[in-house]
Amino acid sequence: MLIEAFSDRAGAGNGAAVVLLSEAAADGWMQAIAASLRQSETAFLLPHGDGWLLRWFTPTCEVPLCGHATLASLLALSHWRLLAGGQTTRFHTRSGALEAQLAAEGPSQGMISLPAGALRQAPIPGDLQALLQARLGSLASAFWTSDLGYAVALLPAAAPLPAMACLAADLPLALRSGLVLMQPLEGEGRPRVGSLLADYQLRFFAPGLGIAEDPVTGSAHALVAPWWSEQLGRPRVVGWQCSYRPGGMVCEGGSSAMIRLTGTGYLLWDGTLRTSPQLACEAPGGWSSIVPAP
Repeated sequence: MLIEAFSDRAGAGNGAAVVLLSEAAADGWMQAIAASLRQSETAFLLPHGDGWLLRWFTPTCEVPLCGHATLASLLALSHWRLLAGGQTTRFHTRSGALEAQLAAEGPSQGMISLPAGALRQAPIPGDLQALLQARLGSLASAFWTSDLGYAVALLPAAAPLPAMACLAADLPLALRSGLVLMQPLEGEGRPRVGSLLADYQLRFFAPGLGIAEDPVTGSAHALVAPWWSEQLGRPRVVGWQCSYRPGGMVCEGGSSAMIRLTGTGYLLWDGTLRTSPQLACEAPGGWSSIVPAP
């Protein structure tokens, strides 16, 4: 199925395909399916004990963490009647165990927990500043790197970030695995997530992962939300992604350096793959690397 994650309507948010498996599929087969479906990520779910093994593939590679496809997986389990409203489940992934809970109010909203990571302040690359000046007429005021591989740059509120053309083709090589451009939001005209006004907005570019621009990126919000919480002095902040398919989420601090993201999803289509999975071999790695220890 395909779910528009972090949106309550079609044509917005970030589309994620979700494939339910009965046996462990081969990496090459999953990569080929993801390339055919051509979403930012395709999630593959395999039942395991009282939870699920979960892996994510872009059209060109497997990634260690994906927020919107995790939310889509949670909502897909509800659609398949494998999870009821208010129930909690656990996804075992390359980034560890991720808790998720379906909202009691209905099958289109849920909460997922993602690693917050840590931002490390660094000098602002000169080639990035030159690119921002040319595209936005504005410069970054701060810059960070992270263990996730994403770089983050802070822009002033006046920078016309939503109107900027995609940067992917011109990004310096060192930033092609993920660049977050973010800025504060001010005034009553801010976008809303549900009834809440957004506090900040961002855009995310990752051509090195096969994604020119990701529409709504849960992992990026989980990375930067603690910084915004500290700046605003609030445990809960609302993030917006002003991409060509906008959407947003509510971000709250959790335990053990985890961030809880609450968002909605819209079921766009549901169907059956007309191909049988190639089964995984018994070699180490792949699925075996995310099976939790007994």
